[in-house]
Amino acid sequence: MSTVSRRTALRALAAAPAVLVSRKSSAQNLPEIAAGPFNGTAESLRQYQIPDWFRDAKFGIWAHWGPQSGVEDGDWYARNMYMQGSEQYRYHLEHYGHPSKVGYKDLCPLWKGDRFDPDHLMSLYQKAGAKYFMSMGVHHDNFDLWKSEHQPRWNAVNMGPKKDVVGLWRAAAHKHGLRFAVSEHLSNSFNWLAVSHGADKTGSMAGVSYDGTDPAYADLYHPFPKDRPIPANGMSRDCPDAWKRQYFQRIQDLIDHYQPDLLYTDGAIPFGEIGYRLVSHYYNVVRSGVYTSKEPKDCEQGTCALDIERGVADDIRPHPWQTDTCIGNWHYKRGIQYKSAKTVVDLLCDIVSRNGNLMLNIPLPNSGMPDDEELKVVAGITGWMAVNSEAIYGTRPWKISGNAAAASAAARTSFNENKRRDLTANDVRFTTKGSALYAFVMGWPEREAVIPTLALGGKLGVGKIRNVELLGHKGRLKFSQDQAALKIELPPAKPSEHAVAFKVIGA
Repeated sequence: MSTVSRRTALRALAAAPAVLVSRKSSAQNLPEIAAGPFNGTAESLRQYQIPDWFRDAKFGIWAHWGPQSGVEDGDWYARNMYMQGSEQYRYHLEHYGHPSKVGYKDLCPLWKGDRFDPDHLMSLYQKAGAKYFMSMGVHHDNFDLWKSEHQPRWNAVNMGPKKDVVGLWRAAAHKHGLRFAVSEHLSNSFNWLAVSHGADKTGSMAGVSYDGTDPAYADLYHPFPKDRPIPANGMSRDCPDAWKRQYFQRIQDLIDHYQPDLLYTDGAIPFGEIGYRLVSHYYNVVRSGVYTSKEPKDCEQGTCALDIERGVADDIRPHPWQTDTCIGNWHYKRGIQYKSAKTVVDLLCDIVSRNGNLMLNIPLPNSGMPDDEELKVVAGITGWMAVNSEAIYGTRPWKISGNAAAASAAARTSFNENKRRDLTANDVRFTTKGSALYAFVMGWPEREAVIPTLALGGKLGVGKIRNVELLGHKGRLKFSQDQAALKIELPPAKPSEHAVAFKVIGA
């Protein structure tokens, strides 16, 4: 089936149960969208509701993997290699040469993925408890990881591994029963890659233009205007209309071909009406889809799920949300120290107790196979989930998330994870499911678990507890409850490392 025929069929299928809406505004020359209940306006998107599958899933794994992974020197390499004085500029100079001669265009073919085995990895991630998996679709580097209709040269099928990376991940996720997600970071690309049009300011190569100025590679580096100052932070402000339209076309192509259950955007909904039309198109094609935004105002009423990068909400949020974070650097970096399995478990329990999901990135090296230290982290998560997942999946928040906040007060919730402390047996996090209350004690107490929050009566009106179980332990537990605390006598052996989960009935 041709691309056009397939897209037509997908749109017809998506539109079947819906009320038809206008697909194009000729007056404003806005792009076409699939027919359905969302018409491209912010107002229509306010009627959106986050589906239960996302509320129930709680844990996803992400593969931040693309051409920048081929260098194995960390995130934002495609930008920082053009920033004189940066660590990655110096690395590039030493290993590849000056960016006026050897640029990012020359690195893209070096990404090979010679050990890429998505079926094997998905099996590992499914055992580790992931209920959804996210492939990177396109990073700020303007390189698409599928057979892109609107980026025909710089894509993973044409160059590098010469494979449909998104499609292979999708097939593996579905085979192992996981929901499939895709991340797109494209809207910032026009300004983010503008540094490739610059030059050294000092030294023997001062004033010699980097390779981004070569018009032969404008489809990668963008035709950035010569008289326009290079943006300091590379974000998507003040982009040409032509770029906004190409952005829309490429992400629409990604949606139509792969119909991801979740579409993550790296930032706010971009470009005003263009962005609202894209989100509407996505929801009209994928009726149970979830679109994430990092701008809280985008998600205040319907529209999307809030994503908090490398941070945790300060309390229970009224609507489901997501933390995205990484065990190390976003793109693979050799020799980096990873988060421990305990740190991941602490994050997961904290996030789920506050009505959130955790999306955890396991960055892949050039080969496409995690290194041994990454696999140790995955194994640690797997062992913990095998015992405690009942208190994670399908749960909802309780009256309070826990006995104390995990992070010190901060002006913002994103990028606050470095302010966290390790949780201990003195910390408790709560979830609920049906008639059960789950209390995660975030470490193994010496003799007994003491939970003052579950004292009889008190401000929370806790009722008489009838039974307490310890997940992973088959025997009965002795416990007592009074106006001071719930006290639980512990068995001699702990059922799992890190947090342990008590199932409390009657509270």
